[in-house]
Amino acid sequence: MSSSQSDVQRRLLSAATRLFAEQGFDRTSVSQIVEAAGVTKGAMYHYFRSKDDLLYEVYARVLREQTRRMETFAASDEPVGDRLHAIAADVVVSTIANLDDTTIFFQSMHRLAPDTRAAVRRQRRRYHERFRGLIEEGQRSGEFRADKPAEVIVDFFFGAVHHLGFWYRPSGELSAREVGDHFADLLLDSLRPTAG
Repeated sequence: MSSSQSDVQRRLLSAATRLFAEQGFDRTSVSQIVEAAGVTKGAMYHYFRSKDDLLYEVYARVLREQTRRMETFAASDEPVGDRLHAIAADVVVSTIANLDDTTIFFQSMHRLAPDTRAAVRRQRRRYHERFRGLIEEGQRSGEFRADKPAEVIVDFFFGAVHHLGFWYRPSGELSAREVGDHFADLLLDSLRPTAG
């Protein structure tokens, strides 16, 4: 979570995430959130205009951190395959680390106001476009196969990432890092040029 966020913001987001996960977005009231966070409604409205804003921020803070980390990996001097592997593994690990946040958001995104929903889609699209750019870089250099559209590869990969909330359990046999490495390995294996 951003160090620039106040303690009140952190408490509100933590309480909202827990309550949205336990009882759903629709059944959670602002009164319940502020009571669980131990703040006043006035304090909440100082930072968030509505419950919708809280839902938006639950996911947006994760996406901002994932984007920051992706840009760090993408800017390195490593070969494109290594950069893409690092980013692919990282997005899985960070999604698992924030599984409640991402699951809640995707389950409740349709409840957001249209302009807020559109803003999230734009932010996520920018992330996906940067990811696609690395695939296209590898396709141009010959490191990756070029017979599959990069856009389809991106959709295929992120479809699997967004599905993590349905099956991943922290108590399972695989750690988040292991799952991330498996996802990244599968992605890179699928991008290797085919013989002939």
